[in-house]
Amino acid sequence: MKKSKLSLLLVLSLVLSMFLAACSSNKTQDSGTKSSTKTAEKAPDQVLNVLETAEIPSMDSALSQDVLSFTILNAVNEGLYRIDQNQKIINGVAAGAPVANADKTVYTIKLKKDIKWSNGDPVTAHDFVYAWQRVVDPNNASPYAYYVDGTIKNAHEIMNKAKPVTDLGVKAIDDYTLEVDLARPIPYFETYIAFPVLYPQNQKYVEAQGKNYAKDAAHILFNGPFKLTKWDGPQATEWTLEKNDAYWGAKDVSLTKVNFNVSKDGQASANAFEAGEADITPKLADPAILSQYTGSKNLYTYQQPTIFWLKFNEKNAALKNVNIRKAIAMSIDKKALTKDVLANGSIPADYIVPKSFVNLNGKDFRADAGTYLTTDKAKALEYWKKGLAEIGQTKLTFSYVGQDTASSKKTDAYIKDQLEKNLPGITVNIESVPFKIRLDREDKQQYDILMSGWGPDYQDPMTFMDLWTTDSQQNHMSYSNSKVDDLIKHAQTTLATDPAKRWKALQDAEKIVLDEDAAIAPMYQRSANLLINSKVKGYVTHAIGPDYSLQWIQIVNTKK
Repeated sequence: MKKSKLSLLLVLSLVLSMFLAACSSNKTQDSGTKSSTKTAEKAPDQVLNVLETAEIPSMDSALSQDVLSFTILNAVNEGLYRIDQNQKIINGVAAGAPVANADKTVYTIKLKKDIKWSNGDPVTAHDFVYAWQRVVDPNNASPYAYYVDGTIKNAHEIMNKAKPVTDLGVKAIDDYTLEVDLARPIPYFETYIAFPVLYPQNQKYVEAQGKNYAKDAAHILFNGPFKLTKWDGPQATEWTLEKNDAYWGAKDVSLTKVNFNVSKDGQASANAFEAGEADITPKLADPAILSQYTGSKNLYTYQQPTIFWLKFNEKNAALKNVNIRKAIAMSIDKKALTKDVLANGSIPADYIVPKSFVNLNGKDFRADAGTYLTTDKAKALEYWKKGLAEIGQTKLTFSYVGQDTASSKKTDAYIKDQLEKNLPGITVNIESVPFKIRLDREDKQQYDILMSGWGPDYQDPMTFMDLWTTDSQQNHMSYSNSKVDDLIKHAQTTLATDPAKRWKALQDAEKIVLDEDAAIAPMYQRSANLLINSKVKGYVTHAIGPDYSLQWIQIVNTKK
């Protein structure tokens, strides 16, 4: 949640020099005999240079599914609402807060009337209707269609081809009034509706582009703070954003250009930062690199509500066995993984819903929830022997799909070593692939074991728990438990207006997924560490949805 050639870093077009310019101001002093010369610093160029660890998989909001795509979409497009510097929901295209009916199943939202697409067309309520219909249209096979499944009225029926897309519970009352009809009340509606998968799209433009829509920068429209002026598609290792002067909030956007480049090697990223070729690095995971910046004002660290876990493909007969899954999950020393391998502040995860993510009446979700699949190598060996006996095998070989970044390779090698050391007869064959391919392998279930991760889409534990229902489009494991399905359904429907009981249902579902089924093996909750040049002010990270926002950044003079 990424293809780079190091040589590309050496050809970044950078305008990062700052210098003093003298300007004369002749003022007559009281003596009338002496003039004074005043010097002033020239305002720095508002150009930012950023490194990422992956290519952008998609710029079609209806078909995107990863944090990088959503982060760039957040920069160049805008939905009804967005998240501000203080993690509050603020108006985007919407002119005000949504107005609900009595049972909070129908919301009416007024739109601003001066929002324009980059081709000059107005952004209207019809653009939201069209975009949301594209998400649920089964012909598009959107990986995020599940997001509205069972939430917006008739989405489930449309996705299962029982109703036409025009029956989706969203309609334009007029050009600037949108009505959203929900299948059930959702207590997190405003954060839910701010997510990039629900951004608008211009129907006339999208249909005119056909299969070329969003394939590169020349075939996309923008209505956000920036425009994507250079991007050659999902294979591109560099791209450029430029300020969108037609954006309604353009006066508050300082940056004029943002240059992105892909760097999958942490040391190469740090070197580029030191050489002045990058202002912001990707998240750095190598302890040897991080140790160089202990106490540095350039090191920016924060805990994320993002969990990384191993997914088990139950189409594999061996992984269909719960004891085999438990053995794998419990044989990996997660404390050593976070302390010695990652060594970046990440913490072991024996859970699905992160710590310090959501609370009810001041109490964190984890306070009343358990911990599961904690490392226990002796117990893991027992499960392993029992599982092998149950399936009539003495040896097992698994493919393990990871990512091709240096830090991912290091983590995956550690996990392979732990499994092969602690579970006699297991062989793990690692396949390190680019991020886009990793996503594709996951979607198509072309793996045995896969390292994956999830960051929240909205501020509620449901964003982590509805991933594991039988029909979830993010399941991709052939995992199914009717008890989990029922608990999630009740939390979404009959318990929607009873926060305490809803909370308990989600905690019970988590216990089944991990403690009873070991459907996945949680590894760690990530802490992010990146380098940011001290001249960069206003960098904003987000706990939900996009990883960060660029629109409040300013480049300032740092010389005294």
